[in-house]
Amino acid sequence: MSHHFHPRRIFRRLVEFFRGGKLDGLPIRQTLRNYTKDKFRADGKAALNVSLLDIPQGIAYAAIAELPIVFGIACSAAASIIAPLFAGSRHTILGPTNATAFMLFGFFAVEPMLAVRETQLVSLLVMMVGIFCVLGAILRVADLLQYISRSVLVGYVSGAAVLIMTNQFKHLLGIAYEVDEQRPRTFVGLVEALLRSLHHADWGPVIIGAVTFAAFMIMKRWKPRWPNLAIILILVSAVFGTLIQQGVEPFANVARFKTFTPQDLIPAFPQLTRSGIFEDISALLGVALAIAFLACLENTLMAKTIASRSGDRADVNQDMFAVGMANMASAIAGGMPASGSLLRSTLNFSSGALTRMSSVYSGVLVLSAALLIAWLPTFGISLIDYVPKAALAALVIGIALALINRHNIRICARSTPDDAAVLVITFLSTLIAPLHVAIFIGVAVSITLFLRKASRPHLVEYEFNDAGELRQMGEKRQRPNPAISIVHVEGDLFFGAAELFRTQIQRTAADPSLKILILRLKNARHLDATSVLALEDLIKFMRANDRHVLISGATREVYRVLKNSGVLNTVQEGANRKGGESNIFLNRPSNPNISTRDALKRAQQLMGGEKADIRIFYDPAKK
Repeated sequence: MSHHFHPRRIFRRLVEFFRGGKLDGLPIRQTLRNYTKDKFRADGKAALNVSLLDIPQGIAYAAIAELPIVFGIACSAAASIIAPLFAGSRHTILGPTNATAFMLFGFFAVEPMLAVRETQLVSLLVMMVGIFCVLGAILRVADLLQYISRSVLVGYVSGAAVLIMTNQFKHLLGIAYEVDEQRPRTFVGLVEALLRSLHHADWGPVIIGAVTFAAFMIMKRWKPRWPNLAIILILVSAVFGTLIQQGVEPFANVARFKTFTPQDLIPAFPQLTRSGIFEDISALLGVALAIAFLACLENTLMAKTIASRSGDRADVNQDMFAVGMANMASAIAGGMPASGSLLRSTLNFSSGALTRMSSVYSGVLVLSAALLIAWLPTFGISLIDYVPKAALAALVIGIALALINRHNIRICARSTPDDAAVLVITFLSTLIAPLHVAIFIGVAVSITLFLRKASRPHLVEYEFNDAGELRQMGEKRQRPNPAISIVHVEGDLFFGAAELFRTQIQRTAADPSLKILILRLKNARHLDATSVLALEDLIKFMRANDRHVLISGATREVYRVLKNSGVLNTVQEGANRKGGESNIFLNRPSNPNISTRDALKRAQQLMGGEKADIRIFYDPAKK
């Protein structure tokens, strides 16, 4: 064996690569070193809550992709167990999601030649998604995701939600066979196929769907913290599934799901040596890249959203690596594509999970449930045969409705004309073009607008001189135990610069003595929906920890964007406006520093008049 290819040498170089600040090969080791019984109890409780949502969602997302339900459950189990071994975030839960499931369905809907072999090709597709994500993480591609406007994802998810709901009506009306025969390829084609098949509609699935949807919406409002998806699915299946089995009209011929066997759960590596493999890889390349991109974008935004609440720092490249490994595991387990689930991750965090082990426990519980479902038919009991497709269609519509976030749509539509254009174009693209093309149309429009007005923003160090004037510092000094930090932002502050907010709060939040953050926006331009949402996250996080964010030197443009988006109300919370108090101080061209003086007075007032040291933040990357 050649000296250059010795396995130990190769392994040592791989370890050195991961240790070189690029990626951690197995971050779960640190968690296991300091694991305690208290952490186990907290993680176990959270895992139980998550698994009760994970199982019905896995079934639902497989139904969205028009795949056998075992694909969704296998993905939920494999991704939940494998992802936390490599993830940078401790609260994230990976598995099938609405957006990736519908992109899968959308691709095979417009590729009839490949659709006949869909179940055979999915494992190859998911393996390709995993490889793309791992390569992207190694090349640190996730750092570039901050340059994708939030408006793209809001528009895409809203459009996908409309498509999901429309597609589920064929199951609600009992006309799935008639609609699928027409092979609709677009939203308009789907609506036409539904209208043409309407005379075949059956009352049985309509009644089941209406009862399921009403029960789900009532339970969601009455007991929002309960695992309503699982509860409603079990109750409806018990009632209507029994009526279907007994042949009671009008439910006798209602479509149900087919169960799976233990054989379906045996891991199998995708067959890469079969004939025609390179033709299949070529055909799947575009959709694999689109799903990998969407999965990483979803996971990054989800990880940052959870991190803004937990105080952790999101390591986007490490999380991208975890998405890749989770998809490789899902491919071997016979699952569908895995992505970061905001709903399950938020539930995990709110349920009190303390470490990444809660995801592992959740995956084990899902796998145990899958094995139970698979083995029960051997004893003459088949639970899945009791689940009507109409019931799950109604629940999927209920889930899809929640994807249309009116708050985020309003901010993206009102902040700037560019954001509104990206939102509308991406939304319309999802209805007109295949989904794996629509996402890139939105990204292309977003990047075009980015390049049109791009300018690199930076942070400038400022101090008060002996005369009491605010000016740029000549030398950098450290101030011990600062209670007030002034951050001066210069340049274009659109979606590419939104990370400045997040990076700064993560740096300053580590200092327990910090009480007030003054954001000096005198020279900040082009504030948009992404930076406004980041600012809103920052303010809420600071307030949750009894800290405050003040804005000084705001221009009329910045004030207008904050007012139009509605985030100005968030900024002004806690200020007695009638009493003349304010948390935002506008720039006065005649005296540029007076707004910062006023902000400092307000800071002293919020601190109860106690004397405070002041830190003027500077960018350490600046020489």
